[in-house]
Amino acid sequence: MRNVGYDDAQAIAENVLNRFEAGEFDVAKIFFSRFESVVSQIPTVQQVIPADVKGDDDAEDAGAFYDFEPDEAEILRELLPRGVATAIFSGLLENGASEQGARMSAMDNATRNAGEMIDKLTIEFNRSRQAVITNELIEIISGAEAL
Repeated sequence: MRNVGYDDAQAIAENVLNRFEAGEFDVAKIFFSRFESVVSQIPTVQQVIPADVKGDDDAEDAGAFYDFEPDEAEILRELLPRGVATAIFSGLLENGASEQGARMSAMDNATRNAGEMIDKLTIEFNRSRQAVITNELIEIISGAEAL
C-alpha cells in the first residue's frame, strides 16, 4: 500500500478544476469514509465545487469594508485550488484511517477465530489420541486375559 501525499491531492484537484472550468460538470462532491473509531466508519459526502461557504450573516450586516491587496479575484484564484486540494487530501486521509481501522478489526476477528479453531482442534486431537491409547490398553488386557 502506497502512502497518499498532498501532491496526489493537488494533482486530483487540478484535474477536477480543469474539468469544471471546461464545463464537464456543475457540482463536484467527494465521497469517503470518515473515521469515527476502529469499528465505526461513517460514509460521508462533501461538496468541493462550487465551494460550500457558510458565512456569518451578522458579518454582512456589520457593514465592514476591507481593501484587499492583491485584489479579491487574484486571492481567490490562488486560494480556491488549495481549498479543493485540501478538502480532497482530507478525504483521502480519512478514508485511509478508516481502511486501517477496518483492517485492524478484521485482523482482530481473524486472530480470535484462529484461537478458537486451535482450541477446538486441540480438544479433538486429544480425544482421538486418548481413544487410540484406550483401544491399545483394551487389546493388551484382552490378550493378557486370553493367556
